[in-house]
Amino acid sequence: MQYINLGKTGLKVSRICLGCMTYGTPATGVPQPGRHAWTLNEEKSQPFLRQALDLGINFFDTANVYSSGDSEVVLGNFLKANTRREAVVIATKVHGVMRDEPNGRGLSRKAILYELDQSLIRLKTDYVDLYQIHRWDPETPIEETLEALHDVVKAGKVRYIGASSMYAWQFAKALYLADLHGWTRFVSMQNHYNLLYREEEREMIGLCKSEGIGVIPWSPLARGRLARPWQTESTKRFETDQFGKTMYSKTEEDDHKVVDRLGEIAEKRGVSRAQIALAWLLGKPAVTAPIVGATKVHHLQDAIAALSVRLTPEEVASLEEPYTPHPVLGFA
Repeated sequence: MQYINLGKTGLKVSRICLGCMTYGTPATGVPQPGRHAWTLNEEKSQPFLRQALDLGINFFDTANVYSSGDSEVVLGNFLKANTRREAVVIATKVHGVMRDEPNGRGLSRKAILYELDQSLIRLKTDYVDLYQIHRWDPETPIEETLEALHDVVKAGKVRYIGASSMYAWQFAKALYLADLHGWTRFVSMQNHYNLLYREEEREMIGLCKSEGIGVIPWSPLARGRLARPWQTESTKRFETDQFGKTMYSKTEEDDHKVVDRLGEIAEKRGVSRAQIALAWLLGKPAVTAPIVGATKVHHLQDAIAALSVRLTPEEVASLEEPYTPHPVLGFA
């Protein structure tokens, strides 16, 4: 395993982060926030969490909204029983709907202070290494959010703070205001970035490079679309992931060309498509650690193997050539 500093901090994280959205409680017939048909229960999640530790992964990402909090429970139970707290980096997020009531979501001071305490209980820890705002909250002044985040850092409940998908101007404003008031600064950006969606290169990646922000992309394999030939395998997630369909359905013709090109290079290299897609991402400036989900043994094996793949400039140019501009996605 390779380890790297998260942005300008001294925090060392593995170059692959295990995303834990898949672990928790599967959805039943009644719609529930954050629960999906493809979610693995606690027993079925254990082998993948164990595999991650065995492979040297020390970076685990979840969110309060994943499986309505049960993802944090599964992760917290496993880490408490199988490793030392100081040996791992736990990241979670706040913003999404947790309760059907006026203050059951968002980034107000009330929501942050309450939801953090609930996350700590579920994770069985007294602090979170990286606490991230899951999205921008247009109904709360960003100053209120930033001061609340600063206070939980000073209280010892959070070590570092991060952000997730938003416009670059919003992130720049947040960084500026934190500096202006002497509040804790965001150190990471968890954004939507992969071979099928590169709109982050327009503004956000440049901003993160300039400000020393660590980039930890979500959906690095485009919901599995970059891991197999174009629409050749139907998985439970592919069939039921409505959010994924909204992200890529309008650009399928152009995306098909990128996936085909990826397949050509993977075949020439004699490695999996996932390895090439992740190697491309790992070679991008500012990218610290792609967040990889795992429901099969080979998922993490491919991710680790990608660390040893070095693409030539010609291969990078070939992978990028078929891309066409996409609508901005993933901020809501």
